[in-house]
Amino acid sequence: MKKILFITFIFSAFSSHAQQAAIKIEGEAQGTTYHITYYDKKNRNLKPEIEKLLLDFDNSVSTYNPNSIISKINSNEKNVKVDKYFVTCFKKAKEVWKDTNGAFDPTVFPLVNMWGFGPGKKEKIEKSKIDSVLKFVGFNLIELKGKKVIKKDKRVSLDFNAFAQGYSVDVVADFLNLKKINSYIVEIGGEVYAKGKKPNGENWIVGIEKPIDNKETENPFKAIAKLENLAIATSGNYRRFSIENGVKYAHHIDPKTGYPTKNNLLSASIFSKECITSDSNATGILVMGLEKAITFLKQHTELQAYLIYSDNNGNYQIYETPEIKSIISEVKEE
Repeated sequence: MKKILFITFIFSAFSSHAQQAAIKIEGEAQGTTYHITYYDKKNRNLKPEIEKLLLDFDNSVSTYNPNSIISKINSNEKNVKVDKYFVTCFKKAKEVWKDTNGAFDPTVFPLVNMWGFGPGKKEKIEKSKIDSVLKFVGFNLIELKGKKVIKKDKRVSLDFNAFAQGYSVDVVADFLNLKKINSYIVEIGGEVYAKGKKPNGENWIVGIEKPIDNKETENPFKAIAKLENLAIATSGNYRRFSIENGVKYAHHIDPKTGYPTKNNLLSASIFSKECITSDSNATGILVMGLEKAITFLKQHTELQAYLIYSDNNGNYQIYETPEIKSIISEVKEE
């Protein structure tokens, strides 16, 4: 399942107080867009190298690429050896699966397809079909031994798209670090990591949208966030959904029931030091719902969160972790 995220990238191409110009590159990758802005004293155009990185990444973990490593594993091709990108995704997925008590589970891929949110064709939903598929959903049914994936059931298939874009942000950030670039912001499909500040001392800024059902255009901002050596990923239920017989079905599938999640948590913005961590936990938190999410966040103080949920009257309410006020500013209603 490719997850569309909900952060709008805000930047100015040039600093008004510094002579050094920002270098801005953008393009398409992973079925979405990317925007990168960085300050480089050598004034290098790094777009070709970055696009090669993103292509190699897709060839590893994109379920939309039939020749990728993950697609070959899902098809049970023999003697498939995984690469560093796949290994990182698998290990992080296993870690978050355990931490979230299974709320985050990449083996939901067959269910994602069944509901029409993946590369496969949507099927007619029947409880008997879902119960049948649930028999081979569970991250305990698959393991990594060296460079090979071992399945306990050949029908098990993986989908890292719930956090792969976040990891791709980290991959690009690592590349920029190797190039000795210390002031940049990387955004891929709405996932963001920013390092340092702009040369004029200003923070990098991103906006968090109001969770209004809207598949096409940008929503007004609910808040803005200042980033410095920090990643943010937002997961919500207002971009990718379907409506059948007047019922809304969000694209986040509960691995325990096989059905799209139903709770009052509308949007989860998670801040951490790595975008892969923010992205994977944002997905798990949205699936588990508000009450379990609050308990989870109190146990994981390495994460900062800005959660938007609806109360019994349908009004927006906010849950914030203790340190979030140093990052987030609410946008005043007009």
